[in-house]
Amino acid sequence: MKKSKKFSLWLVLLIFLTLAGKQVYQKLTTSLRQSPGKPKQEPVAVKVAPVARKTLSEVSLFTGSIFPQSRFVIAPKVAGRLEKLLVDVGDPIKKGQLVALLESQEYQEELEASRAELEVARANLSEAEINLEQARRELERTKLLREKKIASQSELDETESTYRAREARYKVALAQLEQKKAAVRAAEVRLSFTRIEAWWENGSDTRVVGERFVDVGAMLRANDSIISILEIDTIKAILQVAEEDFFRLRVGWPVVLTTDSLPGKTFAGRIVRLAPGLKEESRAGQAEVTVSNPGHLLRPGVFVRAEIELAQHEKSTVVPLSALAKRDGNQGVFLVDTREKKVRFVPVETGLETEEEVEIISPPLQGFVVTLGHHLLSDGSPVSLPGESETNSTQSLSREK
Repeated sequence: MKKSKKFSLWLVLLIFLTLAGKQVYQKLTTSLRQSPGKPKQEPVAVKVAPVARKTLSEVSLFTGSIFPQSRFVIAPKVAGRLEKLLVDVGDPIKKGQLVALLESQEYQEELEASRAELEVARANLSEAEINLEQARRELERTKLLREKKIASQSELDETESTYRAREARYKVALAQLEQKKAAVRAAEVRLSFTRIEAWWENGSDTRVVGERFVDVGAMLRANDSIISILEIDTIKAILQVAEEDFFRLRVGWPVVLTTDSLPGKTFAGRIVRLAPGLKEESRAGQAEVTVSNPGHLLRPGVFVRAEIELAQHEKSTVVPLSALAKRDGNQGVFLVDTREKKVRFVPVETGLETEEEVEIISPPLQGFVVTLGHHLLSDGSPVSLPGESETNSTQSLSREK
């Protein structure tokens, strides 16, 4: 009896579950029939930017160092003790300015000795000139006597020999005089070399002392360095340019220089020379840039960065760099259909690229592209444009009120 009741209870429960399952199935079937297809996709909130038409420039950054426009070392042409040094490091210096003095007593005495020898040579020449004149008169007198048969031929020959000998001594004395004059000039030059002046041919008339190599009192040999002279009113930057960019550069192109030592300042320069070849070990070439340097703000040895415009494309189709996305291995952009509020993925070919923008070579684009949120998008995804979320929220609040 008890078993029969339990069986009836289980049977009723099974019938109830069967009827409930049937009702649930019918409701699901009806719901699916009423809304066929995929579940409705929620729109993705994105940021967009317009496709622009503008001039885009390709600017490359290079590095290098500053060098003086010219540099040379001042050194004595003769040996001696450095008696005075009239300039020091950093001093401005003008063309022809006296910068140092060597001890000159030895060269002064040498000059005096040369002048004394010159006076002796002059006296010897005067004596030789007088003797020659006497010999000339004696020769003329002997010739007259010979014509009158008073003097013999041997006397005439002897007189002619005397004349030629004194003429030769005169020429020797004359040559010795010129020799002594040259010795005096040489001594004067050597004495002048004890006064050391700064001299150069081209460039600005005022330069600056770059280094000092000796102190007062030092014994110097000829050509020992005393100071260096720099021209920094105009300086040059030597840039190291990689092979792929080097052959695109041209003499005359403008350059903008910056340096960490002068933050916020820029200096305008121009390419004046390009190396004839590349360095084998680095595959880089040197470009020389001249820069006006008023106030001497740029100093030799400073590390600089140089911006050079390598190319310029006018009326280019340009989108923000953040608009680029990849789908299925293709690079492209999500183009927005503002009326349907959907996006379409368009593969693109890019050109020039800056830090913020990129040129689209193909296909032609216009309208708006997604710049933020495209990682959640696929082709045909619905989107919520900026401002729509706030509008929808305001409308919902109005309906609730």
